[in-house]
Amino acid sequence: MTLPRLQNLAARRIFLDRHALLEAPQGPADSDTLLELITRLGFVQLDSINTVARAHDMILFARKPRYRTQDLKRLYEHDKGLFEHWTHDAAVIPMAFYPHWQMRRDRDAAKLRNQWRSWRRDGFEEQLQTVVEHIRKVGPCGSSDVGQNEKRGSGGWWDWHPSKTALEYLWRTGTLHVVKRENFQKRYDLTERSIDPQMWAPNAGLSEAETVAWCCASALDRLGFATSGEIAAFWAHVTAAEAKNWCAQELKSGTIEEVEITGADGTLKRCFARPDLQNDTAADTAAPARVRVLSPFDPALRDRKRAKFLFGFDYRIEVFVPQAKRVFGYYVFPLLQGDHMVGRVDMKAFRNEDTLRIHALWPEQGVAWGKGRQAAFEAELDRVRRLAGVSKIEFAPDWLKAPSAHQF
Repeated sequence: MTLPRLQNLAARRIFLDRHALLEAPQGPADSDTLLELITRLGFVQLDSINTVARAHDMILFARKPRYRTQDLKRLYEHDKGLFEHWTHDAAVIPMAFYPHWQMRRDRDAAKLRNQWRSWRRDGFEEQLQTVVEHIRKVGPCGSSDVGQNEKRGSGGWWDWHPSKTALEYLWRTGTLHVVKRENFQKRYDLTERSIDPQMWAPNAGLSEAETVAWCCASALDRLGFATSGEIAAFWAHVTAAEAKNWCAQELKSGTIEEVEITGADGTLKRCFARPDLQNDTAADTAAPARVRVLSPFDPALRDRKRAKFLFGFDYRIEVFVPQAKRVFGYYVFPLLQGDHMVGRVDMKAFRNEDTLRIHALWPEQGVAWGKGRQAAFEAELDRVRRLAGVSKIEFAPDWLKAPSAHQF
């Protein structure tokens, strides 16, 4: 049987549209607008690295350049429009989705006990009730407020003290709720006094079948087209087998169909999609010509294999690679222009010097870095330095490198 086929340009445009990168980056960044954007994306990953701005700020800024850090803080902490939990990593998620995390919390309850017994500090289970009673009595607290008499390690995830581990376990499994962050440190309170009972009460939960169906359908809608494995990985809630079964059922009922997607190198990949995807208006919509700096954790790039297949953009973050073995740099930002990935830039904001310093830029193979693209890049840098809170931009000597043909 001949399957519907999407050519690469159409596939890229549909994918960018689903990630709010096909339209012009403009408009307000008020709470309602941000919540609508995050709902469209599904979630925004949190990360502490702040070479220019933190990942969540860069993700929202790339789509709403009027965005500033306090906008997300207001939506999350004051308006309570978001909650924090895990997808593939820590993320802020629309509060309306909270019931769909009950399955994750239930599954984590057993899994994390077994995992953390083996590689966390001994004794965290003995601290669970103590931590709950402490928070019930004194209110929201962080890891530094509990376990005062416990041995403290480095503070890294591999070296939590028992009460810190208890905090994380109680949060991951639903007893506690992260109400805010101070200096990027989580503050926990009891879920029962932080969230509307209609959201968190045991009888408010959905069945596993309902959650699996929601996870798979909402993932496909946010990806545009995907394999069952990509659907499972989107929220990281459902198993590969559950996603595969959902696809088979929906395919049989006609709510999805199989399509062929053409990769950047001309290869074909079979995916699932909603019927008639090839006639999606996004396929014929040209993306804005301005350059955008993306976070390494941008949802459009989270799946590195998908980014390589669709855009021919082979990327990895080298934070955990020893310096001598790095190909590009510690924290290198991808550059999007139109519907192409055009380069990657190593830059850092030196706030004590009031300067955004550009260390190096590598155009992608086949990308000419002429005056027009340089002007578009400089215009984006001017926007980024305002987000970073500095007033000057400085280019290092020999900052413009030869086009990169490196394949990780």
